[in-house]
Amino acid sequence: MSTPGDPFKYTNPALSVPSNPPATRQAAERPMWQQAAAVIGGFVVGLYVLEFIDMLVKGSLDNGGIQPRTVDGLWGIVFAPVLHGGWAHLVANTIPLLVLGFLVMLSGIGRGLAATGIIWVIGGVGVWLFGSVNNHLGASVLVFGWLTYLITRGIFARHFGQMALGLVVLVIYGGALWGVLPGQPGISWEGHLFGAIGGVVAAWVLASDVRKAREAKALNR
Repeated sequence: MSTPGDPFKYTNPALSVPSNPPATRQAAERPMWQQAAAVIGGFVVGLYVLEFIDMLVKGSLDNGGIQPRTVDGLWGIVFAPVLHGGWAHLVANTIPLLVLGFLVMLSGIGRGLAATGIIWVIGGVGVWLFGSVNNHLGASVLVFGWLTYLITRGIFARHFGQMALGLVVLVIYGGALWGVLPGQPGISWEGHLFGAIGGVVAAWVLASDVRKAREAKALNR
């Protein structure tokens, strides 16, 4: 009903829209493990779609990798983690991506995406600045970043549960950390190294709110 003070306001109960529709409530109430699985599963499916497209165009997408210290190679910072040098390369990365990515997203989608973004940028910029003169590509930069993120975040946050999970991850995947050293030809150890550095940085940055809350609690005692 309109009023003199608000002549243009009109409410029709029959046309009102619920502030929180059932579909929205259902999505919000989905368990975190389901949300994490959907995000990382969708990401990996997208990688397979890209590799299929790359096969159709005879591998031309692979030119979008990081080419260190070249202007065109800067685009690789954005695209390299979603490109692979063939199906074998992608398949080799798939299980670590699914397992580690799921564990990262399980602590919260926003926090997991923030960690991934930090790893993505630091890994890519590091390779562009210091990498060997090759075409660097592959999601292993994320694999190594997620690995070190999971191992170190509990230490920075002083969270026992996260430290325990980090220890389990270290036992299962810790041997992969040798991949940050120069070794097998054709493998971008620089991507592994700077991805791992990005994971540690992400763990430290994203634990800052926990550290501040702990410091504030200590001051209030």
